[in-house]
Amino acid sequence: MSLPHAILTALLEKPSSGLELTRRFDRSIGFFWSATHQQIYRELGRLETAGLIRALPQDGPVRGQKKEYDVLPAGRAELERWTAGGDDPKAVREPLLLRLRAAAVVGTAGLDAELARHLALHRAQLADYREIERRDFPSGRAAEGGRPAEGSEPADGDRLRHAVLRAGIGLESFWVEWLTETRAALPADPSRPDLPTA
Repeated sequence: MSLPHAILTALLEKPSSGLELTRRFDRSIGFFWSATHQQIYRELGRLETAGLIRALPQDGPVRGQKKEYDVLPAGRAELERWTAGGDDPKAVREPLLLRLRAAAVVGTAGLDAELARHLALHRAQLADYREIERRDFPSGRAAEGGRPAEGSEPADGDRLRHAVLRAGIGLESFWVEWLTETRAALPADPSRPDLPTA
């Protein structure tokens, strides 16, 4: 996925200003495709220059007001083209895994603290994802993919958004389980009171 396509997706969901987009990235899209505020603003300019988005007309004086952007037909066509395409899976570049490989050679001193820090971060992220699922995909509707109106079927978009969220939950669950097992497999360290020594 590329940042332009992430922005086109977000703008098709809801026309937004650059500031609103950066907030939305912080709360949702940023969970799986992060970008800095500067990158988002720079990409908005490129997309506008390329004729894929436009700034919506302002009601009053433009100076000092937030520009709100909307996707043009060419932008929607580009997103449809990209969505129908494909990418090969990306190789994993996880520094923590490389750190473990190095520890197999030089020893595990200090490694447990880093594993514990990662475990806490992944547990917190998993809790966030589960709270989002509880809020946005209540029990009994989560499997169908969302919050349909009374008497209507859930929208395909809700099913797909829930699929993305379930992927995040699965990945975070994996990391929590793996980190817990890996910490338990480290050689005994008397400075770790939470794990029994041999």
